Amino acid sequence: MSDLTIVAANVVAGAGASIHNGIALSTIVAGQSVYRDPVTLQFAPALANSGTAAIRTPYGIALNSAAANQPVSVLAGGKYNPGATVVPGQIYVLSGANAGGIAPVGDLATGWYTTIIGIADATNDIVVGILSGGVAHA
Repeated sequence: MSDLTIVAANVVAGAGASIHNGIALSTIVAGQSVYRDPVTLQFAPALANSGTAAIRTPYGIALNSAAANQPVSVLAGGKYNPGATVVPGQIYVLSGANAGGIAPVGDLATGWYTTIIGIADATNDIVVGILSGGVAHA
């Protein structure tokens, strides 16, 4: 398999989702996993194989696209439509193949720091509950 092919226009938060508003540090596309820079407190796409701990530790999922220094809403927890078809019961993780990417757990590759994004509960829903292990996949 590979990273989810996300249709940004279809990314939608579910009822009761935890949403935080902020500013983009760099270009973000709706549906990407994002981290929060510890210095600027701005958001940018996360990457599982980054040598920088902050970059490989996602804060949540961008709900809208944004250019650098523009507003962005980030889903930190709860249910959302990822804008892609997912497999119910499948665990999804932060990707190391593409910045901001989300991949099925079976795609974990050597050197990717294992971070669970969430679990699909329908073909169009992921329940986000980010869990970062801080350990690279062997």
